[in-house]
Amino acid sequence: MALFGPTSGSTGVPKITTHFHRDILSIDNTFGRHTLRLRPDDLVSCTAPLAFTFGLGILVVCALRAGACALLTEAVAPEPLAELVAEAGVTVLATAPTAYRQILKAGKADRLHSLRGAVSAGEHIPEDVWEQLRAETGIKVIDGIGATEMIHIFISAAGDDIRPGSTGRPVPGYRATILDLDGEEVGPGVEGRLAVIGPVGCRYLDDRRQENYVVRGWNVTGDTFVRDEDGYFYYRTRTDNMIVSSGYNIGGPEVESAINTHPDVVESAVVAKPDPERGSVVCAFVVLVEGVVGDDAKVKDIQDHVKAQLAPYKYPRAVRFCEALPRNTSGKLQHFLLRRLVESEKENRA
Repeated sequence: MALFGPTSGSTGVPKITTHFHRDILSIDNTFGRHTLRLRPDDLVSCTAPLAFTFGLGILVVCALRAGACALLTEAVAPEPLAELVAEAGVTVLATAPTAYRQILKAGKADRLHSLRGAVSAGEHIPEDVWEQLRAETGIKVIDGIGATEMIHIFISAAGDDIRPGSTGRPVPGYRATILDLDGEEVGPGVEGRLAVIGPVGCRYLDDRRQENYVVRGWNVTGDTFVRDEDGYFYYRTRTDNMIVSSGYNIGGPEVESAINTHPDVVESAVVAKPDPERGSVVCAFVVLVEGVVGDDAKVKDIQDHVKAQLAPYKYPRAVRFCEALPRNTSGKLQHFLLRRLVESEKENRA
């Protein structure tokens, strides 16, 4: 045994994952060598802490094996992060989609001029953010999905292999598929549960929840994806963040991406709010740009903005303004805390 890795707790009580020494090396043997491809002259920065497997992989395993240098920082907000990249001459940056979005909105994209590569971590990067980064910096951001259970990234793409909007294909060493609710594989174009097999697998420390994660040998991540004919995987939502309203399935990330394109919005998070007529409605928690007033007029403005981009039934019927969204120390949104908040309000009214 080499390490215990607690999960982020984005779905509730964290699990403790266990990893062997060979698992740690697999980070570089798979994603590191075939996708990230660090060089000895690289200076690498990652906003994920060393205590998280993503930070461990980028800053320690991949960097040291490549003979590169790692720039270690305390928690850095997006705008100071952009300045740090420019001042230190960082060549490869790994951070969350929210940080890239806020750097763009702050007009700081020019401070990323030293980068030859960038990785988006923690959440799926919206296609509009990816395209804007490429337009303003020339960088093709490496998106990828990983899990603490699998220690690091297992689906990704880099360079000319990237298809904007897609997370990518299984990195060498891994196989991935889409499963239906019965655990059967489905074909291209059909949404379902992402499942993966590779050199690393889920081993929880004395936790019965492993029986839900491992299904017929597949590691089922809790994400809804669809695969195309060429084997590229496209993210839809977290399985636990699919909102069912009046019989319609609404993916939270799609609504969040639409809200986040509003010029007055810094970021947003969408969850299901219990509703006696529709079963659930889309509830959006929104952080506004400093100085913008969150009143009824702004609610309608945001709702109309979403309606102009998505099918009308997907717009947020409830909009709440807040100063910040709940995140764990790796920067991942904790939707379960917001769901717990709106569900507790229903219980209190009852």
